[in-house]
Amino acid sequence: MMRLPLFDLRAPRTTEEASRILGGEGAKAMVLAGGTDLLPNMKRRQQVPQTLISLRNIDSLKKSRFDAAGARLGACVTLAQIAEDPRFRNGYSALWQAAAQVATTHIRNMATLGGNICLDTRCAYYDQNYEWRKSISFCMKKDGEVCWTAPGSDRCMAVSSTDTAPALIALGARVLLRSGAEEREVLLSDLYQNDGINYMLRQPGEIVEEVRLPSMHGWKSAYWKLRRRGSFDFPVMSVAAAARFSAAGVVEEARIVLGAVASRPLAADEAAKSLLGRPLTQETIAAAATMAARLAKPLDNTDFDMSWRKKVTTAFVTYALRDLRGDDMSAESVALARHIP
Repeated sequence: MMRLPLFDLRAPRTTEEASRILGGEGAKAMVLAGGTDLLPNMKRRQQVPQTLISLRNIDSLKKSRFDAAGARLGACVTLAQIAEDPRFRNGYSALWQAAAQVATTHIRNMATLGGNICLDTRCAYYDQNYEWRKSISFCMKKDGEVCWTAPGSDRCMAVSSTDTAPALIALGARVLLRSGAEEREVLLSDLYQNDGINYMLRQPGEIVEEVRLPSMHGWKSAYWKLRRRGSFDFPVMSVAAAARFSAAGVVEEARIVLGAVASRPLAADEAAKSLLGRPLTQETIAAAATMAARLAKPLDNTDFDMSWRKKVTTAFVTYALRDLRGDDMSAESVALARHIP
């Protein structure tokens, strides 16, 4: 049985207090929201904080607000709440589809939006117990020096496995970061970099406080995910797409974001631009899907063959764009066991 290491638990009642504790403790401390990723990692000794700062008692982080300008979602809103809230069954559909496909019902009841945004990167060589990792002299991400995915690399190639981040980036989301009494708002896409260890650009002591979404009136969005087991696994490749249409069905704005093919979500900007001023015809979709797939360069860091993951990227971008077009995607959904009602 894998057991948690010893740690101190702090339970602040405001985000200012939580960020002050985090800033004071430095690298020895980590934030605990739902704990669905952090606690298993601690059992495997992948992450070994001496202090956990629980956000459970901060009520402001559990609230959602909607108005004409968009939505504001507290970092501790659970994925189950997002998946079950009918207010996301519109232009925000990509977000509820992403949330609904994370793990199982029990985990979604605990897992939070902020936690999924900050989800640790994953790799077949890293996501093992301590003894297994010790047998290969560990890896660059924890306790070792070599990235076994790419032994000649000078950086870690662990893959981003968050479901909600690609969806949120496609929706133009911004995040509010809190550090003591100070706050800053940034595009969610600017919070990530393509490095499996230093994958988030948060400052020391900063806590994700809120996710801010613009109004998506006139937009449609969708999220499609490839995983080993259709019932609960992490993504090994995903696609989020969003588009705003004219009354005639012509694409006026578009975003396509690929997930789980690099250490950060990748925006396929050129593919999205190719859709502008055009209806989503079969030819338009095929061209954009081919263009987006060129961006995907997955490595041998999951349990799926990397060349196959790249090949099916074209198909998944096609699924997402057909979804935006309004096609009946029930057969594809059943085949992939998406479990989206």
